[in-house]
Amino acid sequence: MSFVSPEIFAKQKVAAVQDYSVLALHAVTNLFSGPRYWADIITQMDSIGFGSLPIIVLTGFFTGCVLALQSATSLQEFGAVSMTGNLVSLSMVKELGPVLTGLMVSGRNASGMASELGSMKVTEQLDAMRALGTDPVRKLVTPRLYATIFMLFFLTILADAFGIAGGALVSVALLGLNGSSYFHNSYQALVYADVVQGLTKPLFFGFIIATVGCYFGMTTKGGTQGVGRSTTQAVVVSSVFIIIVDLLVTRSMIGIFGR
Repeated sequence: MSFVSPEIFAKQKVAAVQDYSVLALHAVTNLFSGPRYWADIITQMDSIGFGSLPIIVLTGFFTGCVLALQSATSLQEFGAVSMTGNLVSLSMVKELGPVLTGLMVSGRNASGMASELGSMKVTEQLDAMRALGTDPVRKLVTPRLYATIFMLFFLTILADAFGIAGGALVSVALLGLNGSSYFHNSYQALVYADVVQGLTKPLFFGFIIATVGCYFGMTTKGGTQGVGRSTTQAVVVSSVFIIIVDLLVTRSMIGIFGR
């Protein structure tokens, strides 16, 4: 790792932010104009959505199981174990479902985007596309942006559902609660603001995952070592951005809805 002066380091980071912003803006504006590569969009939906389904289902289910156990232990001190369903549903829908889904998809797909586009960059395939008159951003980045935002929305819903189901299994099998009462409390605990908050976050997270993964892929330098470096950076940066944006969106939603 080469050391540079603080001035050069700061300039490099500002330039990186500028390049990322230009790439993201270009990808977003492509959403509203043609040509659209529908075959690529559907392929990416299959890869991102159905490919991530097993890990999202398992993550949501076992998170709900653990959440029910932890909640019941705390609620038992107050004689309110029957409120376990309320805590599980609120936690999964408002926070854990969207964030865990975003992090799982980031680890699986942001790295994949960075490695795929990075390999194309170091083998000069992107330059070949430009020489043939094809915009690499429109062909490669925009379909991934479409697919990630669209599929992450539904993956989050599945994670929420399986998380609540996991909590129900633990509540009924281990805690001796009534299943009907659990689901009734889970449903009653949620209001419109909670659902909106939980389903707004995936839109931001999907944007982050796709743009960050594609940015690091398309700016890869240094051959195969650079591809590995870009893959690692894409996962780390997108995960950190997801946590930060989660805080900002949560604060905004609490300011709007009051909860």
